[in-house]
Amino acid sequence: MIRHIVFCLGLCAASASAAPSETCPAPPAPFVATTVDTVALDAYIQQGLRDWKLPGVSVAVVKDGRPVYVKGFGTRSLQDGGAVDGDTLFGMMSTTKAMTALALAMLVDEGKLGWDDPVTTHLPGFALSDPYVTRDLRVRDLLTHNSGLGNTDLLWARGDFDAREIIARLRGLPLSYPLRGGFAYQNVMYQVAGEVIGTASGMSWADFVDTRILKPLAMTRSYPTLARMQAARDGNVSAAHFEIDGKLQVIAESPVDAVPAAGAAWSSAADTAKWLTFMLGDGCMGGTRLVSTANFRELLKPQAMVPAGEFYPTAKLTRPHWTSYGLGWFQQDYLGRFVAMHTGSMDGRTAIIGLMPEENLGVYVFGNLDHAEFRHALMWKLFDAYTGAPARDWSKELLALYGGMHADAKAAQAKQDAARVRGTKPSHALAAYAGTYRHPVYGDVTITRTGNVLHLAMGPLPDNAGILQHWHYDSFRVKLGDGRYGWNPVIFRVGADGGIAALRLFDDSSDALEFTRVAKP
Repeated sequence: MIRHIVFCLGLCAASASAAPSETCPAPPAPFVATTVDTVALDAYIQQGLRDWKLPGVSVAVVKDGRPVYVKGFGTRSLQDGGAVDGDTLFGMMSTTKAMTALALAMLVDEGKLGWDDPVTTHLPGFALSDPYVTRDLRVRDLLTHNSGLGNTDLLWARGDFDAREIIARLRGLPLSYPLRGGFAYQNVMYQVAGEVIGTASGMSWADFVDTRILKPLAMTRSYPTLARMQAARDGNVSAAHFEIDGKLQVIAESPVDAVPAAGAAWSSAADTAKWLTFMLGDGCMGGTRLVSTANFRELLKPQAMVPAGEFYPTAKLTRPHWTSYGLGWFQQDYLGRFVAMHTGSMDGRTAIIGLMPEENLGVYVFGNLDHAEFRHALMWKLFDAYTGAPARDWSKELLALYGGMHADAKAAQAKQDAARVRGTKPSHALAAYAGTYRHPVYGDVTITRTGNVLHLAMGPLPDNAGILQHWHYDSFRVKLGDGRYGWNPVIFRVGADGGIAALRLFDDSSDALEFTRVAKP
């Protein structure tokens, strides 16, 4: 902890007034590699693929300013084959957030915005439901997940709202907690940050990231969005995989391009090695400074405390003394060292980035299977291997940890299933449930009847549509799309006139939403 305190004092003390034109530090001394048995490491990863049923994984490790391990393992696609290598493209997902934060830091250097500018200075039409919060929300608040908003991912998951429509709809949502008085992971607020970047720079978020970050770092096979990656027609691209009803299969990509600043970028292990090198280089790359020391260090400065329930379950094994969030980075201590990290998750894909600045060590891991947590195991394994920490079988420990969590979830589902009241019927004929139901923020849900079947659709994407199955009374359930996330409750409410007045989605969680009936078929 003393080492961490010394590091943090050095990290946090710099003034934000440093000029971006300052010189870069001298190149690192002649390189002497940490002794790591890479043959054993290769075998460990191969075993991890088998244990976690992972089709493929790609890994980058940077130590003392240079890549020391860049490899791919397994297959790009169980359907089409192809070996994963260091150049195979994967989605970066939420690890993109660090690039959004860096873009803002560059604009702070240029005097085009300030970290503590009100958001409305740059987006005059922006508003949340609370006028005070609207006035006081600062640029840095967009990055720290403590704006007061709860989860709003359904806005972009629908597939029919663009970024500006999504942001405009935020004003209709009640806040879940006071400004800077809680922590709730927030993708849409990162897109608000992306809009600030666009307004301040005069170019779109995607163009800014491409021209000001990816190209200067020579990340030549990296892309700010899925659309741009697909337009390049690169043949070395991994496929997304999901286990559905016990079968591992390739699934279609789930775009994040509606909110790109939250997690739309694509890259490879070879290119993320360059990103790691930059992030460990105090804002410099190859003798060129992209951002001032002060504003670079602001990115890794702890900005908000993260409660245990909002941090990674791996904390049960790493046992940190504190957990915090910087600007695009989760943070904790590990064996007396400061660690900045972030995962990326989207249907069928995983990513993780980890920095240990005191050791000049960085790790990036990609995977092509939904929430295969071998990413965590491999990051901690590599941290141990390259710092000489005592060896642990992180994969075995995390299989037990996440296996226990899955068992608990199954037990909870079994308990819910046992509470079903059998032998009941809907209170109305099926035709009475058909119609359009509207939420003032989250839009429309339509229920249609075909014979004795009710069908639900929310937006244009097939992933958000499915057939209703009666549960009990006026409660139904639905598997959306290909059923990858199992059953979701749909509960209809009878109004004062005896007719069907509304439906509720996600009724067994804190995210429950009510949609009021506005039209009959």
